[in-house]
Amino acid sequence: MALLTVFTPAYNRASTLPRTYQSLCEQECKDFIWLIVDDGSSDNTRELVEGWKNQDNGFEIQYIYKKNGGMHTAHNVAYENIHTELNVCIDSDDRMAEGAVKKIKTAWLKVRNKNYAGLIGLDADMNTGRIIGKDFSYGLKETTLGGYYASGGEGDKKLVYRTDVINSVPPYPVFEGEKYVGLVYKYTLIDQKYKLFVLNDVLCDVEYQMDGSSNTMFRQYLKNPKGFAFIRIENMKNQKRIRLFIFAFLIISALSAAFSFAVSAEESGIYFEDYE
Repeated sequence: MALLTVFTPAYNRASTLPRTYQSLCEQECKDFIWLIVDDGSSDNTRELVEGWKNQDNGFEIQYIYKKNGGMHTAHNVAYENIHTELNVCIDSDDRMAEGAVKKIKTAWLKVRNKNYAGLIGLDADMNTGRIIGKDFSYGLKETTLGGYYASGGEGDKKLVYRTDVINSVPPYPVFEGEKYVGLVYKYTLIDQKYKLFVLNDVLCDVEYQMDGSSNTMFRQYLKNPKGFAFIRIENMKNQKRIRLFIFAFLIISALSAAFSFAVSAEESGIYFEDYE
């Protein structure tokens, strides 16, 4: 079985999907499966993919068509059908960076036994080559996604997750009549238990579309109030968990220090009388 599944949610992206396909064909390492989850496209996405499946690509192509439900529902379907050790999402208007699969495989084989949730790598602008946000050149070796941004990190990053880890947390909820829930929901839950190994390499070349989710966020907010409210509530829960964890950590640290001091004092022959 392949090590990695590259999955691509697609909705009426027949005009840009060929460059995603071409970037995968150009990968030196072909130890992956490409899974396209068609989120109810009405263009010729299916015909394109069926044609590619008949080519000698060097990698397996899988295609699933579903009723349109939004990006998060396409992720749910992808995770239900991925059986490789690792997975990464490459959007239908993006390109897998040159040599990215080999870089992922090489890095992962070095750290796969260290209980990381996966890898975190870089995105770059496919037209200029510039890193999106900041890179990891300041020496960061491991992080959580939330921890990276909390410490001053910027820009979208490419996440490569272990499939067992991504499926260990609940799927994205679906609200009737809505088609958006932030993908960060699952990532935040994973942050509570695992860290990501940092890979300071570009894994994906991106181009933000005018009708893409990044550029239509305000409209998404108006059309999907339940989805946005859900994420706000979950964020508040997680912040509370973090505060409780920090409080417990401080108490335990204080008790540990007090115990160590008491033991040291007793060993030194120092005794304390009750103060009245």
